[in-house]
Amino acid sequence: MTLQLHDTQTHETKPFEPVTPGHAGLYFCGPTVYSEPHLGHARGPIVFDVLRNWLEHLGYTVRLVSNITDVGHLTDDAEDGEDKLAKRAALERLEPMEIAEKYFWSYFDAMARLNVRRPSIVPRATGHIPEQIEWVQALIDAGMAYERSGSVYFDVSEFEDYGALSGRDPDQLLEGTRVEVRGEKDDPRDFALWKRAEPEHIMRWRSPWGEGFPGWHLECSVMSTKYLGDRFDIHGGGLDLVFPHHECELAQAHAVGKPFANTWLHWNMMTLDGEKMSKSKGHFVTLTDLFERYGPAVVRFHLLRSHYRSVSDFGEAAIESSKQGLTRLLDGWADAQAKANDAEPDTEVTAAHVAAFDAAMNDDLNTPQAIAALFDATRDLHRLGASLTPAQAAAFAAFYGSRLGGVLGVEALGHDAQDQASQERFDALADMVLAQREAARARRDFASADAIRDRLTELGLVIEDTPEGPRIRRQLGATTGTD
Repeated sequence: MTLQLHDTQTHETKPFEPVTPGHAGLYFCGPTVYSEPHLGHARGPIVFDVLRNWLEHLGYTVRLVSNITDVGHLTDDAEDGEDKLAKRAALERLEPMEIAEKYFWSYFDAMARLNVRRPSIVPRATGHIPEQIEWVQALIDAGMAYERSGSVYFDVSEFEDYGALSGRDPDQLLEGTRVEVRGEKDDPRDFALWKRAEPEHIMRWRSPWGEGFPGWHLECSVMSTKYLGDRFDIHGGGLDLVFPHHECELAQAHAVGKPFANTWLHWNMMTLDGEKMSKSKGHFVTLTDLFERYGPAVVRFHLLRSHYRSVSDFGEAAIESSKQGLTRLLDGWADAQAKANDAEPDTEVTAAHVAAFDAAMNDDLNTPQAIAALFDATRDLHRLGASLTPAQAAAFAAFYGSRLGGVLGVEALGHDAQDQASQERFDALADMVLAQREAARARRDFASADAIRDRLTELGLVIEDTPEGPRIRRQLGATTGTD
């Protein structure tokens, strides 16, 4: 089955047909780096990380590009207000580039903990000012833009297809954009390509129209085509970016004759306890807080339990359910690995589960159904019980490794990414503690045995009694201080 993806522009799910056979060019809008990464920053990178993993699993060579906005994103997300970085710089009494650097690394540190691989290219808006100026001049030369008092605006009236991506009526495009119309605009729908810098504006560059800075929408059009070509495969972003950001990107590109993205892929929003997150109202949670409460593995897994085009809620009950579910899968994986004994996999025992997982991923990255296939495999693994052969165990271990670890990307997180020496130390300590507990039980000193169990629980460890004897398992998200 061919990979099918839902295209926002056509509202259809269509086969993935790359511009260049065997290669896939992907772009998604990265963060504006002016504050600590929060839950809203996690979904897109995870979606595109899984998409990248799946495309590579299918045999494609993937170039993934994701930008960093470090200038031009104003506080009302459109035409007016302060630059978000400049505002934060004044608050923290730092230079804007210090703010950008500080939160750039905070963002990528959080992504690394979520096991999100770095994009192939991470271009910054401030590193591509000359290219943006060139693009603005090209739009002016094509009669698609005009200059007023040092600012340059895209002339929407000259572009017949404006609104094609979002499906909005061109006569009603101001609704919901939060744009206060400048008197210097020829049309209230026009949007800024280049903004003149007022005397108090810190971030400014020389241009043919005077000192200023690029509009927020321009950077993605410039950087995506610079690194992926005038026509590329997939452009992504949050659903809230369809209008005006992506609508403006598309218009800018088509207006200078660039075909731009073949497919537009948008992920839905996330809610916190059933309510839309809002930084202005304080209703949000940082990724650092989530990692401390649940661990990054659970956060990633929880996001994948909802289809990327559906709303994902971070309520207490829902994320606890994800934690238990992931524990079950990782335990099944560990059991299969322990019993495989380097045997040649008997793939017949997992063939149906592999087919179900792959069909789900090819169906517009249906990760909930793919995870269901993993749970079905875990159920069958447990049903085999003592009759499980090493060859069958090897097949289950390979299925978990290639799909749960390789495609969904929870392998390193689920096993805490420990090196071998650290794991050996943990195993030795676990054996010693278990021996003490068993000795206490043998002499019927149950108070001491219970005290050992309770202390382990406090440290985030659980004693499990198995047919092969007791073992100690870490709870997800817990730290033991043994590393």
